[in-house]
Amino acid sequence: MYIWITIFLGIITSFLLTWLLRRYALAKSVMDIPNARSSHSIPTPRGGGGAIVISFLAALPIFYSVSLIKFSDMCALLIAGLGVAVVGFLDDHKHIAARWRLIGHLLGAIWILFWFNGLHPLKILGVEVNLSWIGNMLAVVYLIWMLNLYNFMDGIDGLASVEAITVCIGGAILYLCLGKSDAAMLPILLASTVVGFLLWNFPPAKIFMGDAGSGFLGLMLAAFSLQAGWVAPELFWSWIILLGVFVVDATVTLLHRLMRGEKVYEAHRSHAYQFAARHYGAHKPVTLAVLAINCLWLFPCAFIVAVFKFDGLVTTVIAYTPLVFFAIKFKAGAKENI
Repeated sequence: MYIWITIFLGIITSFLLTWLLRRYALAKSVMDIPNARSSHSIPTPRGGGGAIVISFLAALPIFYSVSLIKFSDMCALLIAGLGVAVVGFLDDHKHIAARWRLIGHLLGAIWILFWFNGLHPLKILGVEVNLSWIGNMLAVVYLIWMLNLYNFMDGIDGLASVEAITVCIGGAILYLCLGKSDAAMLPILLASTVVGFLLWNFPPAKIFMGDAGSGFLGLMLAAFSLQAGWVAPELFWSWIILLGVFVVDATVTLLHRLMRGEKVYEAHRSHAYQFAARHYGAHKPVTLAVLAINCLWLFPCAFIVAVFKFDGLVTTVIAYTPLVFFAIKFKAGAKENI
């Protein structure tokens, strides 16, 4: 019963808040104006991701009050999520220097790890490994990287929304298969709030997510993956597999640009998904292709790790191999012709 109520209220609340934020953006001229590095061609309201943030965070105290989540989970996600969203909101409205954004992201990552009791033991090639403080440092880097790569990957209509929905639903299904229904509630909540926003963001988008929403989603999904590792070590690898499209595209693009000596923090449109959208002349085919990859390839790989206990690291390499091929095929990180 709680699951269906969560889905219904999450979708409705987020849908209505997105509508209100769109009216506000139009009234205040909070618009994303196309330029040479844009993947869209007409001015579009931005900041709609705030609906996801508000809907999700407002539900956390309610979930805690009815014993659906632990106090530590509420504190970790509520404070860190709010902080990152505020930094993104301010950056959406008035550019913030990169160092101040990084400090905000660092504090959010540390806060989450504090309440999550650090990084869980990793199962590597069948052996559980506790990396101690080194693992916690790597986990901080991971949280910050996921937060930022989600910003990078939010460049065409519906893509970031579809990714979040499929990853969360996939993760929730794995929890349910393992009899961990309580752990499924947070991913289901986040997915439902993103569905409400996606109804406005599906190609052609009527409003964009903005940094407040994309950074928030990246942090929450990374936090969910770490949380999954405490439920069962193999589940961490399942979440890493589910996140594969964004991880591979962003990482290959970053490495390619670093090799050319480019300033990786500058705006660009050289991700594989952006080249693909230009190649096909539309956003929808690329967004639907990611949906298909997540459902038909990555979820089955994640499933066999979680349910049949296949080695997580080996399966991740197998799952990522065709994604690397497609990233290279679509010239991830290649020099742009503007």
